[in-house]
This record gives sequence, C-alpha cells and structure tokens, in this order.
Amino acid sequence: MKIVFIGAGSMAEAMIQGLVQAPLLKGGELWVTNRSDTSRLEGIKDLYNVQISYDLPSLFQGTEVIVLAMKPKDAKEALLSIQPYISEGQLIISVLAGLSIEFIEGKLRKGQPIARAMPNTSATIQQSATGVAFNDYVSDGQKNIALSVLEAIGTVTVVEENKLDLVTGLSGSGPAYIYYIVEAMEQAAVELGLPQAEAKPFILQTLAGASNMLLTTNKSPQSLRKAITSEGGTTEAGVKKLEQHHVKEAFKACIKEATEHSGRLRNQFEQFDNE
Repeated sequence: MKIVFIGAGSMAEAMIQGLVQAPLLKGGELWVTNRSDTSRLEGIKDLYNVQISYDLPSLFQGTEVIVLAMKPKDAKEALLSIQPYISEGQLIISVLAGLSIEFIEGKLRKGQPIARAMPNTSATIQQSATGVAFNDYVSDGQKNIALSVLEAIGTVTVVEENKLDLVTGLSGSGPAYIYYIVEAMEQAAVELGLPQAEAKPFILQTLAGASNMLLTTNKSPQSLRKAITSEGGTTEAGVKKLEQHHVKEAFKACIKEATEHSGRLRNQFEQFDNE
C-alpha cells in the first residue's frame, strides 16, 4: 500500500511514527511532502526512513491513500495544488481540525472518497483514540483500508461527521489536558519536598493504573472513586479541595470550549474561502 502525507507537522509526524512501526506498511510505501520546508522533510526522512518528494505527478502515481495533514489555513492552496494529480478512486483521509468533508470535496471534485478523522498525538506510540466519518463515496473496501490505517495507530470509532468537533475537543486535544494534570501533580510534589525525578514514577504509574482499572473492571469512574474515598480519609480531603476549586466544572468548560473552537475554526476558514 502506498500512502502519501500532505504536510509534515506534529500530527503528521505522530501518525508517521506510529505507522512505520505497524505491520500494515511492511512491503508498502510511505511518502511525505509539504509546501516548501525541505529541511523538515529531510528530518522526517532520516528519522523514519520514509520517502519524500515535491514531484506531484509521480508522488500520487499508484497511491491508494492520501492523508491531508497540512495546517488548516493552508488547506485551500494545498488542495487546489494537488487536485489535478489525484484520481476519483483515491481515498482521501483528512486529519485537519475543523475543516468539513464538504469543504474538502469542494476543492477536489464531486465524488471523491473522503474520510475525515481526528486522531491525537498518542499515535506516536500507537495509542491514539481516533474518531472517523466517511462521505457517501467511500466504498466498503476503502472504509476497511481507512480503518486499518487508523487502527495501526490506536483505537478507532466511526461517528457521524457532526460529532467530530466534540471528538476534537474530547480526545484530539485530550492528551494535553492529561499532561496539564501531570504538570500540576509534579509541581505539588516538588513544593511538598519530593524531587520531580522521584515523583514522576508515582504519578505515571498512578495514571496508568487508574486507566487500566477503568478499562478492565467495567466499573464507572464514580464507583471507583467512591471505593477509595473513605469518610474522613486523605482522599476525601483531597477531593473536597478539587470540588472547592470547581475542577470538574473547569474540565467540562475546557472540553466545551475546545469543541466549540473546532466549529469556529471551520466557520473561519470556510467564511474566508467564500470572501
């Protein structure tokens, strides 16, 4: 299978790093291009042993999957530049935050098979949580191809396209929220006298253990939390502080804002395109 990435930013690199470790690409080809940053392309080539090229006609020849991973603000120019060289049968997978299938289709052609996906940077270690939606022109065979590509970098859930803004706010941006929590835990540990290097193993294993408890026990987070929150105990004291600072409401607001911003980005780019 030949896969071409258009764009070589952080999301593209995360996916590439995950894909090159996957059996999917054994005997296959992974190509990368971008607008003009040759040093970035050379770095990607050296790190992951992939092919790079600016020769669009040969780049798309024999390609089954084209991954759109450029910056959304560069999408219009990039789509118009590749349109003459792609065929109706090639599957487009877009990982562009906020940009709709309709927008992409409008810059390529009616009838182009398009999957719109939202992975996250945990694709680097094949642990992404990805949501994906398809337009009506994606065949069953192409859906299987798209799913196999995305499953190579983590778990995949098929959703309606109108849910992808929420997926963006929830899991696309989600790793950053967890890293933010880890930052706070590390800072608290240091302030209380435990060096960061010593605190880190406790924090990371605590997160990994809690995640695995949710995955393997089939118990709700509320029931697991209550099971370790003894009346008058240390956990209860800590949780009361979280409630005092409205942490749950803050996280809900965080996810809501990221979700709504995904929609605002779409409106911004698509309105700009119509001016």
